[in-house]
Amino acid sequence: MEFKLKVISKAGIDEANAKAERYRFLNQPHEAESICLDVLATDPENQLALRNLGLAITDLFTGRPSDRYADGERVFAQLTNPYERFYYSGIMYERRAKSQLQAGYPPHTLLVIFEEAMRCFKEAEAIRPPANDDPILHWNTCVRLLQSRSDAEWHCEHQELEGIDASDSQPM
Repeated sequence: MEFKLKVISKAGIDEANAKAERYRFLNQPHEAESICLDVLATDPENQLALRNLGLAITDLFTGRPSDRYADGERVFAQLTNPYERFYYSGIMYERRAKSQLQAGYPPHTLLVIFEEAMRCFKEAEAIRPPANDDPILHWNTCVRLLQSRSDAEWHCEHQELEGIDASDSQPM
């Protein structure tokens, strides 16, 4: 038996977007993602659906190589508001780094991802709407996380290998 997806009406988009947000808050990102895809099938540039879709994708990050980082980047790159594009990209990088840290990746391998998140938050802060301190809050979260570990954990120290002399290598 072959099933086909049905298309939602334009009139139902607002309610569908609200449902997607509720499913995200209920920790059901797969359902939220499905709803966002339905909205985007009807209105491919719907900014709220793109934002919710990107967040639903990041809700699924586990720190494994199978995480859909490229999908999150692609979705957030479609946001037309520069503030939102920077802010939500920062959220994505922050969540990626945190999930990989929790999965056991060495901190020094994640520093560049945290730095990219913070770069995005800095850009968002510069163009944020009045009284919106969200990028500052996320910046501070990243700083506190970075400060929670020693500098040595964030920067890989190159240790000299004993018994190896540079003159022992073959000429190039």
